[in-house]
Amino acid sequence: MWNPTNRSRVAGIEKKTKRYPSDLTDEEWDWMEPFMQKGAQRGRKSTTDVREVLNAIRYIARLGCS
Repeated sequence: MWNPTNRSRVAGIEKKTKRYPSDLTDEEWDWMEPFMQKGAQRGRKSTTDVREVLNAIRYIARLGCS
């Protein structure tokens, strides 16, 4: 049954797995992460996962938009 506990557990599993051929592997991410901009020292903390943004960019660049 889908409840908040199961949803968060499945979401955590999906984040750890490679979903598309264009997604970054852990090795690639370890290499690229130091080049990513760090969050601002002030203000609200960022809730955006930069790795997922890069995965989306790579997906669009590889497959295009239908």
